[in-house]
Amino acid sequence: MDANFHISLPCDNIEDTKAFYLDIIGATSGRQAKNWLDVNLFNHQITFTKAGKFNFNSPNYVFEGKILPAFHFGIIVDVDTWGKIYTKLQNQNLELVTQATFLKDKKGEHLSFFIKDPNGYILEFKSFKDKREMFEI
Repeated sequence: MDANFHISLPCDNIEDTKAFYLDIIGATSGRQAKNWLDVNLFNHQITFTKAGKFNFNSPNYVFEGKILPAFHFGIIVDVDTWGKIYTKLQNQNLELVTQATFLKDKKGEHLSFFIKDPNGYILEFKSFKDKREMFEI
């Protein structure tokens, strides 16, 4: 099955959000209007609507001894793409959070890092050692 992911999120400022995703992350834009923007992130659609900040009561959890954001979304890419994105973002002097290998030597082993967008959302980039293990228990 070939499927694309879609998520819609509130944002504070359409132009700041557009600049972050297009100019810094390297995504492309889709349709947009005054109060909303579609972003193409590796053929997955994120719609940002100008609606202000969203408030979450439990922002973090602990996994393998690391504090991670409870609310985040992300993209799964191959290891070469992951490395290129990580290097590109490091060179932009942005705060990259929790660059680590999770589930080392276990099913589902993957590289991961997080970055915060202008709206305070946490975007995760992941690369599985074996993508077939993405959903295995």
